[in-house]
Amino acid sequence: MTQQMKTKPKATVSAAHRSGQRRPAGAALVAAAALFLLLEFVAAAAWRSPPYSYTYHYISDLGVHGPLTALGQYMYSPLWWVMNTGFFLFGVLVFIGVALLNGLRGWRRRVLLGMATLVGAGGVVLALFPGDGEADRQGAVDFHSLGAMAAIVGGNILIILLARMYRDLGIGRKPAKTMVMLGAFGLVSTVAFLAVAGSGANVLVGLVERCAVYPVLIGLVYAGVSICRRRDRDIPAL
Repeated sequence: MTQQMKTKPKATVSAAHRSGQRRPAGAALVAAAALFLLLEFVAAAAWRSPPYSYTYHYISDLGVHGPLTALGQYMYSPLWWVMNTGFFLFGVLVFIGVALLNGLRGWRRRVLLGMATLVGAGGVVLALFPGDGEADRQGAVDFHSLGAMAAIVGGNILIILLARMYRDLGIGRKPAKTMVMLGAFGLVSTVAFLAVAGSGANVLVGLVERCAVYPVLIGLVYAGVSICRRRDRDIPAL
């Protein structure tokens, strides 16, 4: 067997190995978004009187163990634990998905992991501290709001960072461009959401909030699917 014959299979195996390492990362990112949306739907469907509104109600209302009135809204979520499970799994899976990604080294990997840690912590805090307005009434630190901002702002920045590093991460060029637009739209929508929520009018507050949150979820799906489908020969050598 010649040296050339020995080297070629080794390179092929290396590329396949790196591709195989990426697929669990992509699957975790897709699962983070899919589970969030699924459990949100399940929790929302359990509301009866009044029915849950994706346009009017906050997402966090689904995780409140009511009934009670807070933030100008009546809240009663029979399956509050389902939504809080969704928050928790979202945070954990985003961190795991990013941690499993290979192709980055040095400061770029540390930046990406740092942002994933912020998003992951935000999701866990959302689950552990329901947004029932209790902190506002007691004058305590509103951990739920801090967790929400970490997950929303951090999540939109994260998908932009993933898109900017698309060559090293095995993300396609077209999905990367879409992810940048989604992240930018999500950040602008976050400002709009804070303005609407801060006004106290609660006009379309649920819709505006979802304009800030859903770009993160869609961006994670774009990244995860692209990583899972990336062909071995398209992955740059390390």
